[in-house]
Amino acid sequence: MRFGARGPSLGAVLLLAILAVALVRGCGDDDDSGGAGAADTPTADEVTGEVVEVTDGDTIEVELDGGVEDVRYIGVDTPEVDPNIGVECFGSDASELNARLVEGERVRLVFDAERRDRYGRLLAYVYVGDTFVNAELLRHGAARTLTIAPNDSFAERFARLAQEAANAGRGLWGACEG
Repeated sequence: MRFGARGPSLGAVLLLAILAVALVRGCGDDDDSGGAGAADTPTADEVTGEVVEVTDGDTIEVELDGGVEDVRYIGVDTPEVDPNIGVECFGSDASELNARLVEGERVRLVFDAERRDRYGRLLAYVYVGDTFVNAELLRHGAARTLTIAPNDSFAERFARLAQEAANAGRGLWGACEG
């Protein structure tokens, strides 16, 4: 089928459109600036909601579809701020940084292979605009990596960010022993 006597075929136009989409998707921002390029989205499975509470450095409560869900950040572990076990070294600082990044904000939650953990919390990569919150916590030294397969799409990137923070003595790496 042709559009006109001199125009391209429908098949050629469709092929060109598919190639253009593939090219755009393949050109994601792979730097560590915290930006949310195509490389930052391991799956198309995502939702948006508003943060109603910051529980600690790596857990928030988000209003989704009229309900509130506990959300645990994938790939990072911050020092605890827990009334039952106390406040670990740099725990308050990690919680404060997380609050500065997400409190009251509209967030995009991107899921990996598993959507929930054994406690029923949503597991997500968290974005505020172009800021990749999980990566920011590592970059600032507010978190260590916590890789649990199969939710490991950013394990290498997260390990690199944590190592850079440790080498620079940022955050918990400079404030805490061990």
